[in-house]
Amino acid sequence: MNPDLDVLVPTRDRPVELATTLAGLAGQDHPFGVVVSDQSTGAASYETPPAQTMLRVLRAAGRPARVGRHLPRRGLAEHRAALLARSTARYALFVDDDVWLEPGTVARLHEAIVELRCGLVGAPVQGLSYLDDHRPDELMPFERWRGRPEPEQIDPGTPEWQRFTLHNAANPVHLAERHVRPGERWVPYKIAWVGGCVLYDRRELDSVGGFGFWPLLPARHCGEDVLVQQRVLARAGGAGILPSGAYHLESPTTVPDRTVQARDVVGAQFAGSPR
Repeated sequence: MNPDLDVLVPTRDRPVELATTLAGLAGQDHPFGVVVSDQSTGAASYETPPAQTMLRVLRAAGRPARVGRHLPRRGLAEHRAALLARSTARYALFVDDDVWLEPGTVARLHEAIVELRCGLVGAPVQGLSYLDDHRPDELMPFERWRGRPEPEQIDPGTPEWQRFTLHNAANPVHLAERHVRPGERWVPYKIAWVGGCVLYDRRELDSVGGFGFWPLLPARHCGEDVLVQQRVLARAGGAGILPSGAYHLESPTTVPDRTVQARDVVGAQFAGSPR
């Protein structure tokens, strides 16, 4: 029987980071499948002995793990669209190739999206090199969800958009210290978007067209995940959760050119109506 959750990992030229990401997945205690899609310039990032070992660990534990190349490169959105097309699971967890998940993170995300009955739940990535960098002003937009998340339209220049500061540096660590009470397994809160580790209800993701807008974008773009998440938030609501359990490896970005933002080109609207 196939699991109802697939972890989808797009990767490019990051053999060390990908092996670390896979090691985090191998330490999870929730059933899921794994799909890795590679666009490396040379050898695939999953061809290293450490990555292959982690893939064997996953398979030995009963977690189907598939890998493959996806070339030529047509941009981040097209890569995510192609990766999503390789999965039929009810829930799709996109994890970037520079994120390590502590044990229990996938289970918390799945538990949260089922209980909250919303379109997406994210675990914000944390940069621990900033652990001593406290930014109280950036934490001010924090607000818990009380009950099921409601659909929200997130637009630039609004107070809702300003929530992006919650996820800077080590802010998620400091938020958890402030807001997770004894006995709470996870706390849902309002977001503008979440980078690096996002679990989607596949039905809601498909209802807004997924990443099917990719032909409208030049190959060099970014923000495709922001656009998709805000479409899902507008239709079905969503949340971040604390504690996060997702850690940024803080490697140099593979997307240095951030001139073209998907939202600016495509727009946040979609064909559909709120639930």
